[in-house]
Amino acid sequence: MLRVFLYLISIVTANVVTAAFMPLQIGIFLIPMGTLFIGATFIFRDLVQNKYGRGKTYAFILTALILSAFVSFLLGDTLMIVAASALSFILSESADTEIYTRLKLPIAWRVFYSGLAGGFLDSVVFVLIGLSPIGAGMLPWEAVPAAILGQIIAKTMIQLLGALVLNQVYLVKQKRVAVE
Repeated sequence: MLRVFLYLISIVTANVVTAAFMPLQIGIFLIPMGTLFIGATFIFRDLVQNKYGRGKTYAFILTALILSAFVSFLLGDTLMIVAASALSFILSESADTEIYTRLKLPIAWRVFYSGLAGGFLDSVVFVLIGLSPIGAGMLPWEAVPAAILGQIIAKTMIQLLGALVLNQVYLVKQKRVAVE
């Protein structure tokens, strides 16, 4: 259950950190501080799926969706932001789950590739529906591409770091098994 707890707490933490801190601006890129935790949610979700299987993972995704929407609402996010967050969450987590399921690669690569797809969808959908003039109007159209790209870059870096760590963990486990 530790994996499930880490998955759920990373989602809540992403919401709280995003609400509490101003976005990080690096050059033209605008990166909400919670983006770093969103990148981690894809890794934890993959670990949950690895242990509990695809079917149970969807139940955990639904739980996480409800928890995320509730926390977002409690933090004072507008209905448009809550809806955009929920939509981007369900699309990105589902894509991550399905890609992770279908890839026949070592776990580190499955985590990396499925997280890339999930992070891309999460970034595009949330910024377009939640932050652009289509949604809450927090960002002008000129800032939308940089906001999307900034989030994709940050989530990709987290995915890469997670995949590298998992690769090392599984290499150590394989060496232990080979020695025994």
